[in-house]
Amino acid sequence: MLDTLDAAAVRRWCAGGLAALKRHQSEIDDLNVYPVPDGDTGTNLVLTLTSAQQALAMDLETLPGDAPTPHGHALRLMARGALLGARGNSGVILSQILRGFADAVAAAPAVRGRELAAALRHATTAAYAAVATPVEGTLLTVVAAAAGAAERADSDDLRAVARAAAHEAGHALNRTPEQLPALARAGVVDAGGRGLCLLLDALVEVITGERPEHPAAAPPRPVGPPATAVRETGSEAYAYEVQYLLDAEPAAVQRLREELAGLGDSLVVVGDGVASAGTWNVHVHVNDVGAAIEAGVVAGRPHRITVTRFADQVGPGPAGPPDEAPTVPAGRAAVVVAAGAGIAELFAGEGATVVPGNPSTGELLDAIRATGAAWVVVLPNEPNTQAVASNAAKEAHRLGVKVSVVPTRSPVQALAALAVRDPGRRFEDDVIAMAEAAGACRYAEVCHASREALTVAGPCRPGDVLALVDGEVHLIGSDLLDTCTAVVDRMLGGGGELVTLLSGADAPAGLTDAVRDHVTRAWPFVEVHAYPGGQPYYPLLVGVE
Repeated sequence: MLDTLDAAAVRRWCAGGLAALKRHQSEIDDLNVYPVPDGDTGTNLVLTLTSAQQALAMDLETLPGDAPTPHGHALRLMARGALLGARGNSGVILSQILRGFADAVAAAPAVRGRELAAALRHATTAAYAAVATPVEGTLLTVVAAAAGAAERADSDDLRAVARAAAHEAGHALNRTPEQLPALARAGVVDAGGRGLCLLLDALVEVITGERPEHPAAAPPRPVGPPATAVRETGSEAYAYEVQYLLDAEPAAVQRLREELAGLGDSLVVVGDGVASAGTWNVHVHVNDVGAAIEAGVVAGRPHRITVTRFADQVGPGPAGPPDEAPTVPAGRAAVVVAAGAGIAELFAGEGATVVPGNPSTGELLDAIRATGAAWVVVLPNEPNTQAVASNAAKEAHRLGVKVSVVPTRSPVQALAALAVRDPGRRFEDDVIAMAEAAGACRYAEVCHASREALTVAGPCRPGDVLALVDGEVHLIGSDLLDTCTAVVDRMLGGGGELVTLLSGADAPAGLTDAVRDHVTRAWPFVEVHAYPGGQPYYPLLVGVE
């Protein structure tokens, strides 16, 4: 049993936590299968902590100047490794939890009970700060519950505090379906929170030498109606997205947060962990762009300012690959994430550097550096990769590379964005044009349900055909082709001149031809481009511009 958390214990904690995540990897992946079989939270957490363990393999005896204690050095290595290996939202949030934990106790002479409680509170603050719109019933809720229990223990006994934190985290996890409607509909607990419970149980085992007696979480279970409703995106009342990097003192940043919160929503301000003046990434949706930028000027030195106008509808040209790859201007490049051989070939034809699906921060950073360009745009093409791309952009900035992330959520949006690149424009203007083109492209995904669930379109059963538009289930059918044509009709009913179809790896022969023929008959003035995408899970991806 340990009275303090030393460097050796940190190393054992990381190894034990990784082993637990590997044992439960498939279980955690299954928890976020709703209702499409692309759940990968367990995989992302394993890969993130694997990178942390690799970083811990460095020599812990040599202390750099910014880590005055051996345990502080070990924790910072762990957090830095997790940051560079973070995959998906869960991995990024976990990396921020570890960073906050490390920052709180790096300089402490010893880590006992009260220091552990302070570390968990600091970790909670860092986790919430990393998310644009914090949602309860997630990993955030679980880490906050652990911190609260540790503080209420009010003890220097490291063992008692660790046990209290892990025990309350398990209870908080079991309550997540009552807080998040999507979990309630699927009858599961939060996948990221389950992973954090395993890590906290691993910490208890390292400190006490005993496995916790309580289970980390209950298995998936049916639940009653959700207790709350959660708005998952920013309000349509705000017309502009403003982003910039800011060099400023923490106190000034706190005042900036308060001012920006009064101007709009979808606010997130994430720092690089430097105790004094550091670099911060600022993001907010507003109507008064000038006021948002002026607030940054008052707080410190804003740079890499980008403004995106949501309402603009830029009509890009055909999204398919030209006969010859376009010439990319010297000093500029595009890095695109692609899951599927056909999609990767399309992006390569557009002159982009392609990274396989579900990359880590380090893999994206390597791809950015490999371009040799001074200005790089990154297209993540999947919601869970956006946080990874933002972290890679921040790391690249430290190396002198200017990177902007266009928040594409589907490959068809990335094709639309790449189609409007113009080497004659300033880089900032080109990024804005690409973001506007991506935003003007509505996207749909057609797939088969993997489990029984209640969706916004009604209940579905395993094997049902689902059509998701902009990430929400809009149609539930029994026939693949009929559902594909129905969702295209529904999207074109709202307007559109160009339809892009990408067939998946498991798509039946002739699917895109049949959909294209239907569009030609029903919508004679609409242009259709169809390509083999090779993406998993989704027999058809649709883009309408």
